[in-house]
Amino acid sequence: MAEIDEALMTDGFGATPGGLTRTERLERLTAARLYVCTNARTEQADLEDFLGAAYAGGVDIIQLRDKSMEAAAEIERVNLLGRVAREAGALFSVNDRADIAVLTGADVLHLGQGDLSTMQTRTLVGPEVLIGRSTHSLNQINAANQDPGIDYFCVGPVWETPTKPGRAAVGLDLLGYASAVAKKPWFAIGGIDAQRLPEVREAGAERIVVVRAITEAADPAAAARELLAGL
Repeated sequence: MAEIDEALMTDGFGATPGGLTRTERLERLTAARLYVCTNARTEQADLEDFLGAAYAGGVDIIQLRDKSMEAAAEIERVNLLGRVAREAGALFSVNDRADIAVLTGADVLHLGQGDLSTMQTRTLVGPEVLIGRSTHSLNQINAANQDPGIDYFCVGPVWETPTKPGRAAVGLDLLGYASAVAKKPWFAIGGIDAQRLPEVREAGAERIVVVRAITEAADPAAAARELLAGL
């Protein structure tokens, strides 16, 4: 049995050692300002270096979101993300997949509107994992805000973005609504970069999720520092 347990921790399918408690995760979520989503950077072949640079620049949470990957490969990359996150003292997130969140010991599982319900998700991941939900309308914000099983929500896309093809922009007004009613941490997302950040801040957002603003930056750490300065 000991040999099996050891194998689970080393063969790419085991949870990242040194997991945080729910209380610790919530404290870090509340303090978080900058959340980054990245693919597995297969073309660049630099995932570990990118993750280290982004965290070094001050990113609070990084989510691996790569729809092209099969489960085994995704688990391997998320375990890498988890190790780098632990070294940085930061959080790491899984997109959509409750099973992968459990197997990798993820801090956060982020869900879309068409994914599992909160109750279904809690049944699978238990009480310790933080759960986030994407929202795109007043009603969805209200539902996430009032759901005791949701720990944070995202509002967007503020502007249309190629990372979410076909998804209409929600605009800045919805951020103002979220700011007025939010009872829990929330993040603006969608087309946000350093140039647009002042508009997002003026609309009431204190936390943001970005993709290209950091994943396509020549210097991810510098890009993160610039965004944090604006926050």
